[in-house]
Amino acid sequence: MAEKEEILRQTALAFDFIQKLYLEVSYLIKEIEGTLQEEDEKFVIGRPAGYGISARSSTGLESNNVSLWLLKKFAVFFVSEEKTKLERGQTITELHKDLKVLYLRIVLNDKNIDEPIVYLGVLYNIEKKPQAKGINKFESIMGYIEYNDDKIFKKPQEIDYEDAYVRLQGELIKNNLYDINDSQTLYDKIIKPSLELYRKLDKKL
Repeated sequence: MAEKEEILRQTALAFDFIQKLYLEVSYLIKEIEGTLQEEDEKFVIGRPAGYGISARSSTGLESNNVSLWLLKKFAVFFVSEEKTKLERGQTITELHKDLKVLYLRIVLNDKNIDEPIVYLGVLYNIEKKPQAKGINKFESIMGYIEYNDDKIFKKPQEIDYEDAYVRLQGELIKNNLYDINDSQTLYDKIIKPSLELYRKLDKKL
């Protein structure tokens, strides 16, 4: 009986911890969003399907899908207000040669990391191939990017990806999530370096 009670307690603690972790991550995303809104570019958060994250997930019962029941990796993007428009709660960010976005990616658990990671940086030179019929805006690419994350983010500091449907380049700055303990550290380690990358591209593009 005592063993069952301990299992029940540990189960409740596990779910409680995950829920609190998700909540803290949501606060982090919103703080980054608020800070970026105050920059000269007036960044807004992308809304592919409303105000939320983009992630690869599944509710399938197949063994290879069960691991996707729990969200471990997800992303949002930020774009200059003048480069997008809001319609019915969703942003529409058209693809063109000068488009660049700030891409925020959080990896809570993965076989290749020892602790949760937060990435923020720039994606640019974003192109769709003629055969990519369903892709006509950056929001359409978000799910595709996260589905192919192992290929696209193989070298997050030097992204140069191309397949039959899309091509994109970029650079993401990596930080350990648990090292970001206050607003100043968040700005100094994540936001400021990413803005510098973004603005440096203005001179190249």
